[in-house]
Amino acid sequence: MDLKAKIREVPDFPKQGILFYDITTLLADPAASEEVMNRLAMPYLDKNIQKVVGVESRGFIFGTPVAERLKAGFIPVRKPGKLPYDTIEESYDLEYGSDNLCMHRDAIVPGERVLIVDDLLATGGTMEATVKLIQQLGGEIVGIAFVIELLFLNGRDKLKGLPVSSLLSYE
Repeated sequence: MDLKAKIREVPDFPKQGILFYDITTLLADPAASEEVMNRLAMPYLDKNIQKVVGVESRGFIFGTPVAERLKAGFIPVRKPGKLPYDTIEESYDLEYGSDNLCMHRDAIVPGERVLIVDDLLATGGTMEATVKLIQQLGGEIVGIAFVIELLFLNGRDKLKGLPVSSLLSYE
């Protein structure tokens, strides 16, 4: 299945000069959505993944069904103030300023095998912070899987030494 054909390209969103890759059209197609979830999970079926981590908010869309396929738990990474229990926090840089991500302090037990799933790898800042949260809790990152990777933004540079894969890439 040609998954790129299922993704709508929206010029000048959210601002002039940006080409936005809209996954809502892919998600609206049940066969395409099923194909994406299966392709994300397939390389990890025999890797004994214990937790799948998804980053707010589109990472939840992909991470939860992948976790189900892998018979693993799902862990959300969220913005500050969104998780109800004791959290750890990591900051990351934005174009102008910085932001923070949080995870429950007891979400991952040291040594647990973790797969991180998200919709998009752009500059890598959000994923770098997520990796640090997992490492802080002692998780073993087995893989980082994206639906889309924007190669021209060099996001992999912030994830050196980690096993990164993407289903679709744009140059």
